[in-house]
Amino acid sequence: MRIACSTAIAVAALSAGAASANADVLATCDGQSLSKPFTPWLDVANYTPLSGGDFESGADGWSLSGGARVVAGNESFNVGGADDASSLRIPAGGSATSPGICANLAHPTMRFFAKRNSGGLLGLSTMRVDVLFETVLGIQGSLPVGVVTASSNWQPTLPMTVVANLLNVLPTADTPVRFRFSPMLGGDWSLDDVYVDPFQR
Repeated sequence: MRIACSTAIAVAALSAGAASANADVLATCDGQSLSKPFTPWLDVANYTPLSGGDFESGADGWSLSGGARVVAGNESFNVGGADDASSLRIPAGGSATSPGICANLAHPTMRFFAKRNSGGLLGLSTMRVDVLFETVLGIQGSLPVGVVTASSNWQPTLPMTVVANLLNVLPTADTPVRFRFSPMLGGDWSLDDVYVDPFQR
């Protein structure tokens, strides 16, 4: 699996003060539970689960479009528990936007599990991940976080840098963010168990 993160695009978008009419970017800043779900892949960082990102209670808090839906079948590593039995499927033309989470300089990365169910155009389908943010000035916008290329088997993504953290200089300044997942070049994708790395803890 490979992740292509475009830092140059992100910096250019930041410089231009990119803004867009995204849906309200809401987040909770309550206490976050921590675990090390990616230890089997030599990642010993602490992560906090993104609300509803295990899809065991449906897609509560998520915004789904284009046929995206919760389906039976969990990611094969069961990092959330042996009893987990659901994941999110996003067909070509669909997208899924997560609930909000508070992010700042102490929340530098995110990871999740992905599987490509069909290859789309010439078998080259990827899944794009964008972060939707709101600055301290109330400006809403979006930036690319990464692109996932995966086999037909469940795999953890590599850590993706949440570049919206750069919008607030102080580590204690929270930026409410959401994440949008969209298949590219056709194709049909599944995702499961989405986590954010709080880093400072």
